[in-house]
Amino acid sequence: MGPRHGDEFNLIVAGDNYGWPLVSWGDHYSGLPIPDHDMRPEFHAPDIYWVPTVAPSGLIIYDGSMFPEWQGNAFIGGLRSRALIRIRIEGDQAKEIERFAMGKRIREVEQGLDGAIWVLEDKKGGRLLRLTPHK
Repeated sequence: MGPRHGDEFNLIVAGDNYGWPLVSWGDHYSGLPIPDHDMRPEFHAPDIYWVPTVAPSGLIIYDGSMFPEWQGNAFIGGLRSRALIRIRIEGDQAKEIERFAMGKRIREVEQGLDGAIWVLEDKKGGRLLRLTPHK
């Protein structure tokens, strides 16, 4: 989760510097700008970044059998985006592939032992949802 906007998804490499708080795709909460990664190429730029913010919460790398086509994909809950975000990871490359609008802030994402994806909504009245393939 970044400052005001600029949330990042990074492949962490030992010894690399990702630039925070010197660079970001967001701004300080005061509204003052933070230089973009383009201004400081010595820092490792994020694989994916979000402006406006998605306010990421839980994260899983899916390895279940219920959704075999999603094995190796990341799923991130979005508080601000109110979505479940699917990211395809291929080698050292990552790309947002799908965004499932959930209509509520997503606080947590987990994978069940049976391969179902569990999503926890935020705030009063939030639900615990078990996601399975549509049949």
